[in-house]
Amino acid sequence: MGLGPCKGKDTAGTLGPFLVSADELEPHRDTDGFLRLELTAELNGETVGTDLLSSMSWTFEEMAAYASRGTRIRPGDVLGSGTCGNGGRLAELWGERGRQDPPPLRPGDTVTLTAQGIGTVSNTVVTGTGPAPLPRARCRSRA
Repeated sequence: MGLGPCKGKDTAGTLGPFLVSADELEPHRDTDGFLRLELTAELNGETVGTDLLSSMSWTFEEMAAYASRGTRIRPGDVLGSGTCGNGGRLAELWGERGRQDPPPLRPGDTVTLTAQGIGTVSNTVVTGTGPAPLPRARCRSRA
């Protein structure tokens, strides 16, 4: 999708079940400053993506420096590191494969994410009960 670094990806994110401090992950840091942790993404028990966190383009320190440009970051702010490559986002897989395989998520599907040294979190898709999404804004050019 090529969204790259931005400050507005504040939806559809999962935190937990555990948060760890930087010092707890220090033994996994490689010589370039990246955390060499295994990541796995599963859909209904089938592995759809694996990667190493050290495949990131920027270290967490670099991301914090970028995020703090023009704004203040404070203790408790969350900086996302992106998705698990090789299948972390279904849209990436669809683009690579030229077909929707695995298919789009539907109620009852379970997505499980595992990060070595941190833990595993699973979420099951449910039918939404909230308000309908807002219509897309239409841009008009001034003539």
